[in-house]
Amino acid sequence: MVPHLHHVSVPRPYGSESAAIARSFYTVLLGLPELPIPSTLTEADLVWFAIGTSELHVFAEDPRTDTSGRHFCLRVADQAVIRAALDAAGFPTEDTTPIPGRPRFFTRDPFGNSIEITSLDPQ
Repeated sequence: MVPHLHHVSVPRPYGSESAAIARSFYTVLLGLPELPIPSTLTEADLVWFAIGTSELHVFAEDPRTDTSGRHFCLRVADQAVIRAALDAAGFPTEDTTPIPGRPRFFTRDPFGNSIEITSLDPQ
């Protein structure tokens, strides 16, 4: 399977007001359906939307931070093969908060951009 763009994550300010603004913009203006947040992430300040077979994740972040959670996510057929290739080429990989049905890890490209790699467990 060729990698598939699974999702893009973009920041917004913390709080219910900015979550409401995100919902209004992406659902009312752009027509994107809202998706439920996975059970392991319900405490996070997140709003997710469907874009066809891909997703948009709008997360809360302090705009004054030096590091951002911005990233894109690739869905791959075999994470182990991709992870081994990245590690062998000197690109460190790291695990993060698990999401049921979506095993995942992060890496960075040669320019420091964050990339999430996931596989979707069959349902």
